[in-house]
This record gives sequence, C-alpha cells and structure tokens, in this order.
Amino acid sequence: MNTLKEDFTKIYKTSRGVLALMILNLILSVGLLIFSVINLNPNTAVVKIGYGDIGGYRDGTWVEMITFPLLALVFGLLHNIIALRIFHKRGSGMAQFFLITTIALIFSTFLVLIRLLGEI
Repeated sequence: MNTLKEDFTKIYKTSRGVLALMILNLILSVGLLIFSVINLNPNTAVVKIGYGDIGGYRDGTWVEMITFPLLALVFGLLHNIIALRIFHKRGSGMAQFFLITTIALIFSTFLVLIRLLGEI
C-alpha cells in the first residue's frame, strides 16, 4: 500500500497527463456504474441482453445485466491500479496508452448498454 502512495505522488509530480487520464477514467466508470444500476429494472421478466448479427437481439433476465455494473467497477478501480503498476514498471507512455484504451472500452460499454436499452 505504501508503494501505491509513492506512485501517486510520483505521477502527480512528473506526469500530469497520466493523472488526468486516471481521473477521467474514474469519473467515466462511476458514470457507467450509476447509469447501469439505475437501468437494472428487477421488476422486468425479460430484457435484451445481447445482440447477434444472425439472430438479432437475445432475451434474458435482468440478473444478466449485472455484468455492466461489474464492468464499471473493474474499469474504475482495477484498471487504475493496473495503470499505476504499468507506470511504475514501463513509464508514462504505456500507462497513458492503457488508460486511453480503458476509456475507449468504457465508451463502447456505454454504447452497448444504451443500444440494449433501446434508447437510441
């Protein structure tokens, strides 16, 4: 735990870009968490859980939609800790690449969730 604090202070002093991406990653993942929890709808018997090119939308139960809040937690917490480790071992360039990829994954998760909810 002490090395995490040291890594945060090193990022704050040397690479503000990585710090900004980490904060953006955390904010977007919290937004995804809130949006996905609000739209869980446990009263609904059947929800759209996936889309396939051949079969169209697949039906399932609302419990299967819990994957979206879990993804938000993984993207927000675990990926920031992984980015700290990457920064410590590989430098700021690789950490920025990893965080930008994670932010793109969060946007694509938002897109998939919105399409499954039928809001677009």
